[in-house]
Amino acid sequence: MSREGSLEAPTRHNLDWTNPEFYNEDKLFDELERVFDICHGCRRCVSLCESFPTLFDLVDESDTMEVDGVKKADYWKVVDQCYLCDLCFLTKCPYVPPHEWDLDFPHLMLQAKAVKFKKEGASFRDKTLSSTDALGKFAGIPVVAGVVNTMNNNGAFRSVLESTFGVHKNATLPKFHSKPLRKRISADDGAGAEPAGPTTGKVALFATCYGNKNDPQSGEDLVAVLRHNNIPVTLADKEKCCGMPKLELGDLESVAAAKEVNIPALAKLVDEGWDIIAPVPSCVLMFKQELPLMFPNDPDVAKVRDAMYDPFEYLMLRHKHGKLNTDFNGEVGVVAYHAACHQRVQRIGPKTREFLELIPNTKVDMIERCSGHDGTYAVKKEFHENSMKIARPVVNRVKKAEPNYYSSDCAMAGHQIANGLGDGSEPKHPITLARIAYGI
Repeated sequence: MSREGSLEAPTRHNLDWTNPEFYNEDKLFDELERVFDICHGCRRCVSLCESFPTLFDLVDESDTMEVDGVKKADYWKVVDQCYLCDLCFLTKCPYVPPHEWDLDFPHLMLQAKAVKFKKEGASFRDKTLSSTDALGKFAGIPVVAGVVNTMNNNGAFRSVLESTFGVHKNATLPKFHSKPLRKRISADDGAGAEPAGPTTGKVALFATCYGNKNDPQSGEDLVAVLRHNNIPVTLADKEKCCGMPKLELGDLESVAAAKEVNIPALAKLVDEGWDIIAPVPSCVLMFKQELPLMFPNDPDVAKVRDAMYDPFEYLMLRHKHGKLNTDFNGEVGVVAYHAACHQRVQRIGPKTREFLELIPNTKVDMIERCSGHDGTYAVKKEFHENSMKIARPVVNRVKKAEPNYYSSDCAMAGHQIANGLGDGSEPKHPITLARIAYGI
């Protein structure tokens, strides 16, 4: 080895998930031992998720106080704590490729989850929580939505749910709306679009399962902001969950099945000259990173990747080329802004903060720590307390800022912060703050 760590930008290998050797458990454990030994010798990531404290405790409590003293069966305790935020890979680890040690901890954990899923499947709870389309379809029925939302706030019911289903009684559960985002907005024909830089000036909205059923208001606010900036908006003809919940479960076949619905519909829109925006950072990352790594030879996947944008990435690109309205007539004051992990790892820079700072008399306190939510991690009985521990520094930063609003591009992270604050306050999505500032 010529040097201790790498100074190059991290790169990633394609995910060889269709190769039978990908599921070879013996080879997986050999690689886990190699990587765990490197992590044990470094320990820079101890302040991130619980995977690393779990690993280091196992090592320190073993007879040898080295990785070779840890039981192989206990490796799964480390794997289970990883929720694929990617922060270790992109912000902490000095040994990621192109370094010769070639360490990609999140994708190794993903491989381990896939091996386990292939061998054992998943619990009914985990399959249900990751089946977001089915949950949204059922819970979105008008009468059912009201009942579900009421019961989710009922202490006695939540105690029963915890004991029978394994969902922590204190975890914040998303609300369901009977009128989804896809039925709340009309489609434009794209006329009058003004290209600027790499943008075509017309946007196809990938609503996402969360944005469609759980947080349609933020989607409406996004459409209002886009149209205020003279950007026509349409919707894909077909849409399924992006696949991120199934990816985090290790159910890669289900990810592939979702891709077969989403990619053709989105690629058709790209061919027609539409850019694509999704309001949820995890969904954007799925199309920008995970699907291209799973399907490196699919030209339509690459086409969608290149046309996919985070909302504020898109708006600030338009601003760079003189096509953003800055006619703000409202104020938002002090904003405690949590930068979502899956937005940070897109490597686009702090575009949300940059946009908010265009609003007159605005002060943004940017918080670059994980909230610990991860879609389903924070709601599970066995992980909820850990998730709140991870969230505590974020919550404390929000308190210290004494903001007019607290906000995150990840709506689930916003509600995790609200849970930690425990004062009955509600987060405001940054795109909602943009709409307030525009006065529209």
